[in-house]
Amino acid sequence: MIAAEAALAAARRAGTMITTAESCTGGLVAGALTAIPGSSDAVDSGFVTYSNAAKARLGVDPAVIEAHGAVSEAVARGLALAARGRALVDAPEGEKRVAVAVTGVAGPGGGTAAKPVGLVHFAATDGMRTLHAVERFGDIGRDAVRAASVRRALALLIDVLG
Repeated sequence: MIAAEAALAAARRAGTMITTAESCTGGLVAGALTAIPGSSDAVDSGFVTYSNAAKARLGVDPAVIEAHGAVSEAVARGLALAARGRALVDAPEGEKRVAVAVTGVAGPGGGTAAKPVGLVHFAATDGMRTLHAVERFGDIGRDAVRAASVRRALALLIDVLG
């Protein structure tokens, strides 16, 4: 995947390691990155946080999940910040980390009028700034929503890597 190669190249240029926190993509962003030989020099870790309990265990405040719902800007930002923080715990002194997060409704069920199938929130952080994006892919099918989400997450990751 060209976007994954570009994200790895951007991380290498920035001298940083990537971590992911994924809900509706179930690890597909990390999978796209690690499918590329040699990616271990730019990919640190990944977290699949499918349930609300898993999001809370990673470090997202349960009150934020309750107030905004799992599919929200607040939770996407919380996931990115928590994943980056967790990745820094054992990082060598001075090593930089960047994180990207995805949370959404891939379908075919689970959508509501306020949060329909195809709604996905993204966040990426380098510790200095946290970027957010939201997409409304529509009810295009579970696999298509997840594939489009991987592409958008990688694009946001490239943006935060600058």
